[in-house]
Amino acid sequence: MIKASLITPFQTPYNAAPFLAIENDDYLPTFKEAIKQAKAEIDAIVNNTEEPSFENTIVALDFSGEQLDRISSIFFNLNSAETNETIQKIAQEVSPLLSEFGNDITLNEDLFKRVKAVYDNKNELNLTTEEQTLLDKRYKGFSRNGANLPEDKKEKLREIDKKLSQLSLKFGENVLAETNKFEMLIVDEKDLAGLPEGTIEAAKQLAESKEKEGWLFTLDYPSYIPFVTYADNRELRKKLTLAAGSKAFKGDDLDNQDIVLQIVNLRHERANLLGYKTHAHFVLEERMAQTPEKVLDFSNELLEKAKPAAKKEFENLEKFAKELDNIDQLEKWDGSYYSEKLKQKLFSLDDEQLKPYFKLENVIDGAFTVANKLFDLSFEEIDTIDKYHEDVLTYKVTDKNGDLVSIFYADFFPRSGKRNGAWMTSYKPQYVIDGENSRPHISIVCNFTKPTKSKPSLLTFNEVTTLFHEFGHALHGMLANTTYPSLSGTSVFWDFVELPSQVMENWCYEKEALELFAKHYETGEVIPMDLVEKIKDSASFHQGMQTLRQLSFGLLDMKWHGQDPSNISNVKDFETEAFKDTNLYPKTEETCMSTAFSHIFQGGYSSGYYSYKWAEVLDADAFEYFQEAGVFNKEVATKFKDNVLSQGGTENPMVLYKRFRGQEPKPEALLKRAGLIK
Repeated sequence: MIKASLITPFQTPYNAAPFLAIENDDYLPTFKEAIKQAKAEIDAIVNNTEEPSFENTIVALDFSGEQLDRISSIFFNLNSAETNETIQKIAQEVSPLLSEFGNDITLNEDLFKRVKAVYDNKNELNLTTEEQTLLDKRYKGFSRNGANLPEDKKEKLREIDKKLSQLSLKFGENVLAETNKFEMLIVDEKDLAGLPEGTIEAAKQLAESKEKEGWLFTLDYPSYIPFVTYADNRELRKKLTLAAGSKAFKGDDLDNQDIVLQIVNLRHERANLLGYKTHAHFVLEERMAQTPEKVLDFSNELLEKAKPAAKKEFENLEKFAKELDNIDQLEKWDGSYYSEKLKQKLFSLDDEQLKPYFKLENVIDGAFTVANKLFDLSFEEIDTIDKYHEDVLTYKVTDKNGDLVSIFYADFFPRSGKRNGAWMTSYKPQYVIDGENSRPHISIVCNFTKPTKSKPSLLTFNEVTTLFHEFGHALHGMLANTTYPSLSGTSVFWDFVELPSQVMENWCYEKEALELFAKHYETGEVIPMDLVEKIKDSASFHQGMQTLRQLSFGLLDMKWHGQDPSNISNVKDFETEAFKDTNLYPKTEETCMSTAFSHIFQGGYSSGYYSYKWAEVLDADAFEYFQEAGVFNKEVATKFKDNVLSQGGTENPMVLYKRFRGQEPKPEALLKRAGLIK
């Protein structure tokens, strides 16, 4: 049965998502009704007897399907953060319907004629920059999705899109099922040697929750990462590492090898159909980088700088492991373990020393305080809106005048219905309609260590930077101040979207920021400055290896998508060849990254993984500006808010960046920060 409240603007405080009112059985009929409603809105644009204009065609199109978008955001966000078999089954039914509806719009000839009529007349329309951007985006939305194709090719495109949406979902379901399936139960206490007390307690608690004796470890990051970093038992580290590395690569019904090949071939076929050489050429047309050649030049330039440093770091790590434990050959399951030991030796610093200063609640307050000092934002926890899980925190965000800026959801702990990793998402975009600025609803989702019976949630320093990273994305969404929903917030070129998130990580290394929130959870003592110095000193530790690792993922992505994949028959062999210039560790036959590379086969990062490194160049250059003026300098912060965070995708990102910084970004800032050049 369709609930009226789900198909009209929600009758809730702040028009927030009514999670508690929605049963799983509501989704399918509600989706069908919302699609019907959205189709009617499209028909109204097409059947309008007035001449096509910017308002009656382009703007009307941008605001159409609002309720469908909101239902979709609720459903697919839950499919990532709080899923179950029923939701996954509905997703398999709904995705083709949405894909078909999307194609019904982009392949609608009469609608395209109206859009094209406005586009062809754009020089006479006296449009603002934002209006021009919207018009270009809407026109390309058609032309890049087959509007200029003959009917038989349009039909082919529909088939491909439908198949791709199903394959991508299936890929993600298999990875999640593999993650949930693996458990490593330890019954002998001596196998816990080296592990931090909090990790042991969490493993005991997890075993108890599943009515098992002993200590239970899984592939969820808060369980997996501490184990491979600290466990002295090399064989068990190997077992866990191989389990993580072989996800969906076992030749069983959860295997993703064939799905990977189908996805890359369908993407290539789709690009060819639309007149592009490869999927990468198609994607990069709408990125700052623009071409695969530019991405490869950029990646190879960094590779050239990072590889000598990475090799030297690896040799030193091998030598250290040999001296310490007589390890002849450093393997993948040794990397984190000996890196951590070497880091402790060089800097007298380890995460266990730092964790007491990073109680989750304090770090959240720290992120809020930094946002307040930079952008005058205030965060008030509220209990007047629905949550989709009891762990979720909900906030009302206001500006210095007390006006609503955003609703903010934060979801920090792992559970079986939630995929690994961390991400930011949105339940409602920002836009201006009838003179009213309708504010966004933003969410961040992470997988941090849960509180135990004896300890609160204490974060590793890496988790602290992850929280600040996702919070940076959230600020990009919250501070959006554009007219049109499709240009709002994080709706920017993909290789620009990581700038706000990555730049926020820099405050985690600054004394002035750490003093605000890094306080011992038992004593309240502010983190000692010698530890802050050690954090800063160790920031460039193994940056050569880290850079090589990130570049390897980006190059693998470009290899999959920057050529004709029709002759690729073996996923593992192809991947091995792609990694040959970036590999430091011996090959492991049992593992394959591609079969669980969710960023490019389930998320939106295909032909875009390079953008993490691209955005690092932007962020290092941007933060250098803050450092020159003072990390809490209001003038620089306001320029960043006004020219980057609030502008969304209203203008070319390089224009926005130069308006903020006064110059194009220079890679030297990144290389210097990483310690790769002096």
